[in-house]
Amino acid sequence: MALLEQSPFDPAKDRRIVVIADWLPPDFGAVGQYMQVRAQALAEQGHAVTLVGLTSGAETKAHRERGRGTLTEIRLSARPVPRSSLLGRMMWTIGTNLRLVLAAFGALRVADGILFTGSPPFLIHLLVPLKPLWKGRLVYRITDFHPECLIAAHERPSLALGLLLRLTNFWRRRVDSFEVLGEDQRRRLRSTGVPADRIALVRDGSPVTFAADGPTEPLPADLAGTCVLLYSGNYGVAHEIETVVRGYELHHREGSGRVRLWLSATGTGAEAISERLRSAGLPFHRSAPVPLEKLAGLLRAPAAHLVTLRDSFVGYVMPSKIYACIDSRKPVLFVGSADSDVNLLAQPAAAGYWRVSCGDFQGFAAALEELAEHSRHRGGLGEMH
Repeated sequence: MALLEQSPFDPAKDRRIVVIADWLPPDFGAVGQYMQVRAQALAEQGHAVTLVGLTSGAETKAHRERGRGTLTEIRLSARPVPRSSLLGRMMWTIGTNLRLVLAAFGALRVADGILFTGSPPFLIHLLVPLKPLWKGRLVYRITDFHPECLIAAHERPSLALGLLLRLTNFWRRRVDSFEVLGEDQRRRLRSTGVPADRIALVRDGSPVTFAADGPTEPLPADLAGTCVLLYSGNYGVAHEIETVVRGYELHHREGSGRVRLWLSATGTGAEAISERLRSAGLPFHRSAPVPLEKLAGLLRAPAAHLVTLRDSFVGYVMPSKIYACIDSRKPVLFVGSADSDVNLLAQPAAAGYWRVSCGDFQGFAAALEELAEHSRHRGGLGEMH
């Protein structure tokens, strides 16, 4: 796992570390999954780590030795994000961030290093203004850019969002160091005025390993015997929908219709695609995301993996699922820009790869036909431009 190999903390001088994230396993959330693994690895290297995150269950605090160090894990009970209301999301974010900082406050005061992420968003607006209270340096692992993601989701961003962006960039320039997930993110961050020497590229890597004798999850009964294209994880506002729906419909109305879409997903995008495909009478399967211990088996199951990203989110969002998709040794179909690091990573490394530009639904339908042929013949794959 790449992020374990490039720690910014030295056990000899950075003894006490605080890590703040959002939803911790078994709750679904890629950032929390990665940060729990990160905290565990830091403890094994000899750090005294305090991990603070969220849970849908009861609040807990556990302390245990791990490797050469210790890990204290604090889980705060939280309700789901009210995604249907912008005001509700804002209030949830403000309240949750305050609770996380208060829960970690004692550890933050004595920490040699503080690692926080972009999820939940806007923690920077608490941690940086309070920086005189922390003796340790602030390391911001900028998983998603906020408020840029909120701005990208709106056709006409408000004046308030513009002012929030200016304030956010003001605080960013006062963070000690950053970790970015891709070269596209590095370019975005540099454009905000952050010096290059404060930015390190530390990729996520796959959260699971694929043993040669590892299990494979069975396909759902209604997908058995078909060429399955799997989308796994969160399908949210940053992910392309229109190209997938229209291309998939074209494949089934005018093409061979051999590919079946499996959405093992949550999020607004998954809801939108499900509703549209259901209304159109097109075959697909929808299920909930699987727990982390079953993820490797799930990713072995399909003929190929689907990854999507809207052009306006390139450099602001890095779909971390790409690492596990590549490691599964299954082909990847990416709907998105050549400027995204998804393309940079998958093109040379995936067992087979197509890239379809957003809006090119005919190209998506053509890629599905090629995937079906590959699944039948086990032949090579080409890239669609």
